[in-house]
Amino acid sequence: MKIVAYDKFGPATEVLSLRDITIEKPKQKEAVIKLEYSGVNPSDAKARAGTRPGVLKPDYNLIIPHSDGSGVIEEVGMGLDRSLIGKRVWIRNGQWKRPFGTAAEYITIPIENTVEMPNKMTFQDGATMGIPGLTAAQGVFGSGPVKGQTLLISGGNGAVGHLAVQLAKWGGAKVITTGSQSSSESILKNGADYFFDYSSDNLVSQILEVAPEGVDRVVEVEFGLNLTWLHQVIKPNGSLAVYGSAKEMNPTIPFGLYLFKAIKIDIFLIYILPQKQRELAINFLHSAFEQKALTPKIDSIFKLEDCARAQNRTLEQGRKGAVLIEI
Repeated sequence: MKIVAYDKFGPATEVLSLRDITIEKPKQKEAVIKLEYSGVNPSDAKARAGTRPGVLKPDYNLIIPHSDGSGVIEEVGMGLDRSLIGKRVWIRNGQWKRPFGTAAEYITIPIENTVEMPNKMTFQDGATMGIPGLTAAQGVFGSGPVKGQTLLISGGNGAVGHLAVQLAKWGGAKVITTGSQSSSESILKNGADYFFDYSSDNLVSQILEVAPEGVDRVVEVEFGLNLTWLHQVIKPNGSLAVYGSAKEMNPTIPFGLYLFKAIKIDIFLIYILPQKQRELAINFLHSAFEQKALTPKIDSIFKLEDCARAQNRTLEQGRKGAVLIEI
């Protein structure tokens, strides 16, 4: 089968290469998936570049990148019913704690890392459900129902932010979103009640003007950059759901300002989300999708041989939605 892989850290164009290897035979409770799409995320590009904190060399001799994807079960191992063959699935954690991800024609993976897709979900949609979808669902609903609440969602035009806005509105929340000024029209069209330019000098006052008592929950992609002011817009006993801090990985937390409002800082990593929470997040995603309240946004689709371009695209400013590779 054709794959894209790397065996050392470095720039995408220098270390990623197209190769041929044999399809792995499925072990106990594993399945072979014929892939239709591979979902490409910023975390994939950072892992390949070697920029994850504390990681000095690749964990495996050969790595096929990307944790997300979608396809059809083609073969199953011992302990699995053959009726699973032919099922349409999306994939999570394809390359988390394992060497071979979804930048390939096939993936052999534990069945627990696959999720059967709703009937009307396309393979493109399915390839966005892993990191972007689960992150959005956990970010929005991680502290419980949001009906009647006010949520602030940062980065509303990204793959996660786009889905988070839709899920929050589906859940009955009022949604305030930040992003670049050029994305305001698409963010509001996506369902956000209010949009503000993240670079505005008056951002705090603008948010408090439409939410005078503050917001109940923030879904935050850049914790380190924004924690100096977020406490000003969060209600007492509110929560701050954090899934990223790429631009400032070692922030100084003004602890007292958060303590005296009893703000809960909810840092989560979707790869290791506990099973019960993961199952709830999947249920939220599928329910919203089946009720036509969830529509993933695709920024761009690349061919497998253009994997380096796809990874680089995930890190570019102005990206509007998910990046996929068509297999």
